[in-house]
Formats: sequence, structure tokens, C-alpha cells
Amino acid sequence: MQSVDVAIVGGGMVGLAVACGLQGSGLRVAVLENHIPEPLAPDAAPALRVSAINAASERFLTHLGAWPNIAARASCYHGMEVWDKDSFGRIDFDDKSFGFSHLGHIVENAVVHSALWQRAEQCSDITLLAPAEIQQIAWGENEAFLTLKDGAMLTTRLVVGADGANSWVRNKADIPLTFWDYNHHALVATIRTTEPHHAVARQVFHGNGILAFLPLSDPHLCSIVWSLSPTEAELMKTASNEAFNRALSSTFDLQLGLCQLDSERQVFPLTGRYARSFAGHRLALVGDAAHTIHPLAGQGVNLGFMDAAELVSEIRRLHLEGKDFGQHLYLRRYERSRKHSAALMLAGMQGFRELFAGNNPAKKLLRDVGLKLANTLPGVKPKLVRQAMGLDDLPAWLR
Repeated sequence: MQSVDVAIVGGGMVGLAVACGLQGSGLRVAVLENHIPEPLAPDAAPALRVSAINAASERFLTHLGAWPNIAARASCYHGMEVWDKDSFGRIDFDDKSFGFSHLGHIVENAVVHSALWQRAEQCSDITLLAPAEIQQIAWGENEAFLTLKDGAMLTTRLVVGADGANSWVRNKADIPLTFWDYNHHALVATIRTTEPHHAVARQVFHGNGILAFLPLSDPHLCSIVWSLSPTEAELMKTASNEAFNRALSSTFDLQLGLCQLDSERQVFPLTGRYARSFAGHRLALVGDAAHTIHPLAGQGVNLGFMDAAELVSEIRRLHLEGKDFGQHLYLRRYERSRKHSAALMLAGMQGFRELFAGNNPAKKLLRDVGLKLANTLPGVKPKLVRQAMGLDDLPAWLR
């Protein structure tokens, strides 16, 4: 029977970030992951699933030693533009105006994951168990017991549930989940545009949909996330390339000229989730296991990385103080902090989405005036920029 101090169930981006963050703390860490990731080909076409990695997450990933391997395929963006279709409502900002070198990076999820996996492999305190599937978990007074499907057993002082939106660990711990269907599906694809994107991230609200163009390193390539009703998303997925290109170019107001599909199209449903507890006896939840949000602001993975940063900080502090970091009593500080951040983000995204849904004239006027004021009133933009960069959500040790 193997014994570790922290067992992380789920070797995705956030789970690996927790593991790498504990390197050098004197704690033995195991990561249990179902699949061994395939190595990335350096010349591979851009993957469809990307994230907008903000400045806060970049700082954390740099601290973990993973950023150098990410930077090679990261696309820096320097500006943001958001507008309401067929109206005067618009806001835009750029990094230079506020004294920053960049606002963030668009990075393929697979690139971030690969860099963190490589970093974890280099860490002497981390054992990567993959492929490994858990059959049973039992929480005792002083440790938790994990039984794997191959018959191996593991004991640990703390289980970290980092196993995604449909978390097996969360379900086994009987943690209730509040969830709601956004009644939207996200269509993702890579698009080639006639005009260069100039490293600006763009987003347009149109009726009941939201379309984001995220700039990639090729000046004429963007990754799109198109949030539509399930019916419209399926229509756009199955439409001919010509029909899709026309609809996309029109919806995007030809901001970058004609658009041309440069990849396959994938569609996935959007669901909001919020675990009633982020921690319990010998348990902490991070990332999508604790919360999922609408992708309209691209903040999902950043929220998860800040969970990881906060949890790493708490475990290290408690360990240095000689306290049992697996006790819920001591994990409550982590839980309070991250539940607050997630609740604010979820509420903000929901309110934003509801305000921009539909073409009701009164609502349209309200949001357009709001965007106009936000774009012109002194003091508003700096706050929005800091929020987009995640600088107000940084744990104290990363500031």
C-alpha cells in the first residue's frame, strides 16, 4: 500500500497545477489520471479548444516553471473590443493605455496541459499514476483510502478533487451541486480572416448569441467560440462551409473581412455548476469539479488556476505550522475565499448574459447606454482591465 500526503484525482490543467505548486514543500504528492497524454507535435495545426490565459494565471504558471514551454505556442493579445450588433453600444481597450505590456494570451488547452505534465514529471516529490482509475474511496479520521481498479491501494492525508465538471470524487463525497442549463451550446472552430486581427480579442453580442474571435499567432487565424441556442448551433455545425462562412462573416459585421473555415467544427453544451461545498473532511475541490461558468468572458480556466494557487498556499502554510491540512476546520479558509470568487464570477456572467440576450428595444437601449458609459466614464475602464487580467483575484503570495 502506497502512502502519500496529497492525492490529486484528475491530471488536467488545474490538478497538475496543484501538484507542481506543492513541489519543494516536503510533501509527497500523487496525481491519478485516467489517460496518459499524447505528446504534442510542434508543427501541429492549432487545436480547437483554447483558453484566454490572463495575467494572473500567467504569473502562477511562471512560478510553477511551466510558462517557458507554454510561451512558444501562446498568442499574446494587446486589445479587446466588445460590441452589441446593430447598435451604438461598444467598448474597447488596449494594454498600452494602462501601462501593461499585454492583456493575456490565447493558448491551446493541450499546450498548457502538456507543459504542466512535463513539469510534474520533473518534480521529485510528485508521482504520476497514469493510467489509473479509482474504484472506491473511503474517508477515515486521519487519512483517506483510495482503491484503484487494478487492485492497488493508496492512503493520503488529503484528496484533491480535480476531476472535472462531472467529478466522481464530488459525487462520492455526497456534495450537493447547484446547476443550470444555459440553453446554449458552444461551437468552436479555427477561422482564417481576410484582414489581420492585430492581436485584438473581439466579442459581439447578437440577439440570443455571443460570438468571440480569439487571435492566434498567425495574424490571419482566430479561434472562435460561438455561443448559440442548441438548434442554431446544430444548424451551424452541419451547414455547408460556404453557408457557415457567410453566416459567420455577417454576424461578425465583417470586422476582419470575409471569414473562412480552417478546421472542423465541434459543439458542446454549456452548463453552469456550483458545488455547495468546496471542501470537506480530507477533501478539497478545485477547477471544474467545484464550478463551471459560461465561456463568454473566457474566465473558466483562470478561476480554476486561482483555486489551485489558493489551495497550494493554504496547504504549504498549514504544513509549515504543523497543522493537519486535511481537516475541514483548516480548509475552510480556502473554501470561503474561492466560493466567494466563484459566486461573484457566476453571478456576473449570468447577469451579463441575461442583459445581452434578446432584442427587446428597452433592454437593448439600456445595455448600449451602459457600454457607451463604460467606454467613456473616467475610472471605469481601469477596473474592467484589472478584472479581465485577473489582478484583483490574485492570492496574496502571488501579488
